[in-house]
Amino acid sequence: MSVFIGLMSGTSLDGVDGVLLSMSGEAPRVAHACHLDMPEALRQTLLTLNSSGPDELHKGALAANALAQLYAQAVHSLLRTAGLSAAQISAIGAHGQTVRHQPGTPGQTASTHRPWHAYTLQLNNPALLAELTGITVVADFRSRDVAAGGQGAPLVPAFHHAVFAETHKNVAVVNIGGMANVTLMSANGHTTGFDTGPGNVLMDLWAEQHLGQRYDAHGAWAASGQTSNELLTAMQQDAFFQISGPRSTGRDHFHAEWLQAKLRGHAPLPPADVQATLCELSVWSIVRTLTPPIDKLVVCGGGVFNRALMAGLSNRLPNTPVVASDVLGIPAMEVEAAAFAWLASQTLRGHAGNLTQVTGAAAPRILGAIYPA
Repeated sequence: MSVFIGLMSGTSLDGVDGVLLSMSGEAPRVAHACHLDMPEALRQTLLTLNSSGPDELHKGALAANALAQLYAQAVHSLLRTAGLSAAQISAIGAHGQTVRHQPGTPGQTASTHRPWHAYTLQLNNPALLAELTGITVVADFRSRDVAAGGQGAPLVPAFHHAVFAETHKNVAVVNIGGMANVTLMSANGHTTGFDTGPGNVLMDLWAEQHLGQRYDAHGAWAASGQTSNELLTAMQQDAFFQISGPRSTGRDHFHAEWLQAKLRGHAPLPPADVQATLCELSVWSIVRTLTPPIDKLVVCGGGVFNRALMAGLSNRLPNTPVVASDVLGIPAMEVEAAAFAWLASQTLRGHAGNLTQVTGAAAPRILGAIYPA
C-alpha cells in the first residue's frame, strides 16, 4: 500500500487542509484528514504579499518558513491520528500558498506563449518541511506547466477525472474556494476544465469589511439581500469572462480594488444587496461554463457550505442533480488536498500531472520538484 499526504492552503486563507491518501486500490481513498486554522499574523502577511510592498523578499521568506512549520504540524497530526510513522509515507504533496499568478494571457496557445514573461509564485519551504517531517516532499507543481506554455492551473481536473468520472455520463465538478474552477468530464471520456472566476473571495472580502467576519456564514447575509442586475451586468463585462480558455485567475485580478471600481460606477446599494450580487456573480460564472447536457454537478470546496450559493446553482440547473462531493466519498474540504497528494504520486511514478486541454501546455509534463527525506 502506498500512502501519500496532501497539503493545501488556498486563496481563502482560512487554514491548512491535510489528508492521508491511500493508493492501494484502483481509486485513491482519503483515510484521514485534518484542518489547522491559519494564524492571523501569517494570514495578514500573506494577504499583504499579494501586492507589491516594501521588503517583500524578507517577508516572503519568513512567511514561507512559517507556512512550512504549519504544514509540518498538519503532517504530525495526521501521523498521530493514523498511527503511522514518517517512514510509512511515500511523500508529501505540498502546494504552497499562491501569492502571485501571472502565467500569461489566458486563452493563449503554447505556440504564442512567452515563458520568460510568465510566472506563478507559491510561497513554501519544502526543504524545511522535509527536515521537519523526515518525509520526501514534492512541491512547486505549477511552474513546469507554465514553462511549457500552460496556465499552471487548474491542476485538479486530472484528479477529478480519476475519482469522479462515471462511464456514459456527463459529469461536472466545480471546486469553489477563493476562486472557482470547473472540470467537465464527458460521457465519451474527454476531460477539460478551467477557472470560472471568483468563488468566495469577493464575498469574503465584503463580509470582512461590513460584518467583521472572515466569511458570510452559510450565505445567510447574501440570502437576505436582493441582486442588483445593473451591478451584476457591469461585473459580467469583465475581460476575464470573455475568454473561452485555457484560463486561470486569482487575487491578482479579482481583489478589493476590482470590487470598489465596479461599485464606484453605480448608485450606493445596501451592503447585503452587494453580497447577494457577488453570490449571483459566482453562480453565473460557474453555470455559464456547463455545456449541456450535464447529468450531475459535483461541488467541493468551502462554497459547499454557502447555502445561498448552492441554492443558486440548483435553481439555475433545475434538471441537474447538484451534490456535494461528500456523497461520493471525499468530503468537500478534502478534495484539493487529496488532489495534491495524488499529484505527488504521479510525480514519483514519472507520470504527467497536467492535462494539456485544461492548462494549454505544449505537452504533458511531470510536475513538481522533489525534496528527498
